[in-house]
Amino acid sequence: MTTTVLAYFPSPGQGVWYLGPVPIRAYALCIIAGIIAALVIGDRRWAARGGERGVIYDIALWAVPFGLIGGRLYHLMTDWRTYFGPGGAGVSAALRIWEGGLGIWGAVALGGVGAWIACRRRGIPLPAFGDAVAPGIVLAQAIGRLGNYFNQELYGRETTVPWGMEIFYRRDSSGVLDVHSLDGVSTGQVAAVVHPTFLYELLWNVGVFFVLILVDRKFRMGHGRLFALYVASYCVGRFWVELLRDDTATLVAGIRINVFTATFVFVGAVVYILLAPKGREDPATLRGHEPIETPVEEAVEEFTEDLLVAAAKSTGLIAAVTVAGEHEDEDSGAPARVEPDAGADVAEAEAEAEAEETVEPEPSVEPEGVEPEGVEPEGVEPEGVEPEGKEAQTSDGSDTDIPADSSADAEAPKFSTSLRRLLWGVQSRD
Repeated sequence: MTTTVLAYFPSPGQGVWYLGPVPIRAYALCIIAGIIAALVIGDRRWAARGGERGVIYDIALWAVPFGLIGGRLYHLMTDWRTYFGPGGAGVSAALRIWEGGLGIWGAVALGGVGAWIACRRRGIPLPAFGDAVAPGIVLAQAIGRLGNYFNQELYGRETTVPWGMEIFYRRDSSGVLDVHSLDGVSTGQVAAVVHPTFLYELLWNVGVFFVLILVDRKFRMGHGRLFALYVASYCVGRFWVELLRDDTATLVAGIRINVFTATFVFVGAVVYILLAPKGREDPATLRGHEPIETPVEEAVEEFTEDLLVAAAKSTGLIAAVTVAGEHEDEDSGAPARVEPDAGADVAEAEAEAEAEETVEPEPSVEPEGVEPEGVEPEGVEPEGVEPEGKEAQTSDGSDTDIPADSSADAEAPKFSTSLRRLLWGVQSRD
C-alpha cells in the first residue's frame, strides 16, 4: 500500500534580498514588526488601565535595547559551540545579531531590567507595566517566528505528516551548498521534510494572546499576575515544542537546555500567580511623573551619548541633528530655561522682606497739626527732586500702580515692601 501525501508546504526560496548593496533581511523585518505591534497594543492597554498615553514608548527606549542584548547573550550561552567551539564561526559572527539567534528567555529577563529602570525613573509600578504589555509581547514573539521560517531554521525532526515542511538546499554567493545558508538561494532540491516547529510555536503564541485578552477582561488581573500567566502559558507551549526540535542545541543529561529553562520558569510563574495580590492597581498610581535622573543614570546617559557621537563622527549625522536642534530653538524664540533654584530664591527673598516689615517698629504718632521731622510739607517738593509720580513712570510713559499724590504717605510701608520685593527679585535673577 502506498501512502500519498496531499501536500507539503515549502520553505521560502530565500530570506535575504538586496536593494543595491543593502541587504533586506526577512528576519529583521519580522522582529521590527513584532516590536511595533507590541508597543501599539501595550500603549492602548496602558491607557485603558488608567496610564498616560505614550509612556510605553518611553519605557521601550530602555526595554527594547536591553531585551535584544539579553536575547543574544542567552543564545550565545546556550549555543556557544557554534561560535566559540572547535571550528566555530568566531566573535564576529556572534555580533551579527541580524543573522538570527535571539533567546526569548534572555530577552524577557534583561528587557525586564531595562523596563524596571525606565519605570523607576517615571514612578510607575513595574508589575502594572508588565500586565499591560504581556499580550503584545507574546504576539510579537509569534510575528518573530516568521523570521525563523525565512531563515529556514528552528525546525523539528523529519516527519510524514501532511503539514510537514520541505527544507531545500541553498547556495550562497561563494557557491557553497548548505541548508543553513542564511544568504543563500534555494536550488529547488529537497533536503528533508520536517516538523515546522516554528509554526507550532507561532500558533501557540497567537492562542496565548487571545487567552490573555479574555482572561484580563473577565478577571481584571493586576499586580503582575497577567504577565506571570503569559510566562507560564508560553512555557507550556515551549516545553513540548522543544521536544520536537532537532536543531543543534546544548544538552544537559541528553535533554535540551531550553526544556529545563521552560520547566523552572513555569514553576516560578505559577508561584507568583498564587502569591501576588488579587485585583488591579489604583489607576492613580499609573500616572507617574516626569523622569527623575540619578547621578548614575545621568552618567550612563552621558556616556551613551558620547559613544554614539564617537561612532557617528565619520558621518556627522548626530552633530548635524544637534546643530539643527539648537538653531530651531533660537528661531522659535522660546524663552530661556529657568533654573529651578531661581524661583526658590525669589520666594525666600520675599519671605525675608516680609519678616523685616513685621519687626519694624511702629511709627510714632505725632501730635495733631505738627509735621513730622524730615517730611516736606504737603504740596511742596524739595529742590532737585522729581515727584514720585514722575519717577514711577515706565520707559514707555505709562504709569505704574504706585500712587504719586500726597496720600502716598499712608501707604509708605506697602510701597517700601513692594520695592524691597522688586529689588530682591532682581538680585536673585541676576
